[in-house]
Amino acid sequence: MNLFDLPNVDTECLKPIDEKHLFEPERSQHKPRILLLYGSLRKRSFSRLVTEESARILQAFGAETKTFNPSGLPLPDDTDDQHPKVQELRNLVAWSEGMVWCSPERHGAMTAVMKAQIDWIPLAMQGMRPTQGKTLAVMQVCGGSQSFNAVNQMRVLGRWMRMVTIPNQSSVAKAWLEFNDNDRMKPSSYYDRIVDVMEELMKFTLLVRDRSDYLVDRYSERKETAEEFRKRIDQSAM
Repeated sequence: MNLFDLPNVDTECLKPIDEKHLFEPERSQHKPRILLLYGSLRKRSFSRLVTEESARILQAFGAETKTFNPSGLPLPDDTDDQHPKVQELRNLVAWSEGMVWCSPERHGAMTAVMKAQIDWIPLAMQGMRPTQGKTLAVMQVCGGSQSFNAVNQMRVLGRWMRMVTIPNQSSVAKAWLEFNDNDRMKPSSYYDRIVDVMEELMKFTLLVRDRSDYLVDRYSERKETAEEFRKRIDQSAM
């Protein structure tokens, strides 16, 4: 069946899939830009240490990385968005092409520190959706046995933020046993999994970053925009 034979479709807003657009050879030449967020303010924060290891791995794969320090970030709605830490976070989000979120699990959930950072990232900023179409990797650290509550929650948030959340993920059990006295991660299957996750994030970021606008271009939003445009035209003709 031809797409334009669908009776309930606004044919002016429906576009055939353009494979040439998806697979055009032109590619960005700069290093993939990855922002890392962690979810604890403790002096020896294992979520921070995991993001530091992740940043080293990403750099080895050819990425440019920046890590946001959440210390001093106010609670959402406790101040306006002109606060310097909020502006710093939002500028980093706008700069990034992919993100890593790593949170401890506290009371069976991500931490308030992690959630506050995500809540300060708006769905729309200066007419743009700052996270839409960007890649995301989710990870967590556990004080005890391995759990996946925090990564599962962050996946929901990533989807809500319209991010391309990669399939792989990491959960480090008994994280306090996995680092040496120099705060470097010991060789282990947990470390290997983090390498896996960063490798996959890099691959997805390279695939998506030059096509993100096209990948998230939606029929329903084109239709809504077209209807609003038609209404303005009709009103101006009155």
